[in-house]
Amino acid sequence: MDYTKTKLSNGLRVITVPMPSHESVTVTLWVKAGSRDEEKRLNGISHFFEHMAFKGSKKRPTARKVSEAIDSIGGEFNAGTSKEWTNFYVKCRNTHIKIAFDVISDMILNPILDNKEIEKEKGVILEEIALHEDTPVMKIGDLFEELIFEGSPLSRDISGTPESVKAMVRNDILRYIDEHYFAGNILLTVAGGIEEKEVFKLAGQYFAYLKSKTRLAARQGQSGSKELLNKQLKPKVKLKTKKSDQAHLIIGFRGYGKGKSSRFAEAILATILGGGMSSRLFLEVRDKRGLAYSIATSSDHYKDSGYFATYAGVALNKIEEAIKVILSEHKKLQNSKTLISKEELKKAKEFLKGHLALALEDTKDINYFFGEEELLLGCILTPEDVFEKVNKVTIEDVVAVAKDLFKTEKLNLAIIGPYEDKQKFVKLIT
Repeated sequence: MDYTKTKLSNGLRVITVPMPSHESVTVTLWVKAGSRDEEKRLNGISHFFEHMAFKGSKKRPTARKVSEAIDSIGGEFNAGTSKEWTNFYVKCRNTHIKIAFDVISDMILNPILDNKEIEKEKGVILEEIALHEDTPVMKIGDLFEELIFEGSPLSRDISGTPESVKAMVRNDILRYIDEHYFAGNILLTVAGGIEEKEVFKLAGQYFAYLKSKTRLAARQGQSGSKELLNKQLKPKVKLKTKKSDQAHLIIGFRGYGKGKSSRFAEAILATILGGGMSSRLFLEVRDKRGLAYSIATSSDHYKDSGYFATYAGVALNKIEEAIKVILSEHKKLQNSKTLISKEELKKAKEFLKGHLALALEDTKDINYFFGEEELLLGCILTPEDVFEKVNKVTIEDVVAVAKDLFKTEKLNLAIIGPYEDKQKFVKLIT
């Protein structure tokens, strides 16, 4: 897949991925700032501004005017906040790409941030936080990251806390924008039926006046938090006692950062364990024993850290058995390279490549593929590069990752369910 990367004079990076057969285009603006870059008292402010950007801008002073601009061209637009980035996108017919640039740039460069709208949006976000709290299948991931990244800004919730959200004022948002929304900290990705020259022309037209740096950037040299992630020395358990008809759990190990080359072997390991309906954990936990309806394993990465984790929703009286079986399947992969057959390795590789190929049929997902790599690592792997790296992974590579990851001292267990005794789960994993 061909792409072009260029940079405006103010430092804004622009990546274009032409897809001549497509009549659609997705324009995505990425900011290298998320919840891990926030002051503790302003936890959730990245997410708060993501919401406020849609509430009115200089050219379109109300939320209705903003949404009508995209609805009038039959497009879709949205935004997202993670712990390491915030993004905004418009997807539309390629004949309307200029409107996409106009709307996104106006939202980001000229937000009104009306005080009345700020107070109204606080209520919306508080309801969003409450929804997560009341939905265990959504909350369990947050609980697990609170545990595994304890003491680090990575442990904080992206949406913030009710207390931090209620305390935010307009000047806090303005200062946050000033510190993080500058050209050198922003990336523009555009994929679809486009002409590269037109994209560069529009980028210059709508983002040339984006400031090149901020006082914060001058002091720090770059944006991003500077915290160190402490080495885990013993297994940990976090239990959230909540009345429910099903227990939700995540078992996981502290792993590698996004840039580590072994992430491809890690992805194959996750696929073998719990990457599909023919994976080891699905067959053993669900099909053979009937302990869970849903079970899946993934490897998740931040720039400098990550984790390898398995989620399961299990019957309340089967949780201890489920935990034992899940850990047993992990331990099997530490013992000998002969425990992974050539056929199983090949199946896992094709599973990964097939899912990536399917995802890249959508221009929005293509922007994610290129955007996250460039934004966080400053480099780009094409899909062909990824396929090649996946193909080179050996059984020995996968076993080596399993031996390094699956150590008792790296183990973490988060649970949501109607349980009171945390210690019985501690004993179960030590």
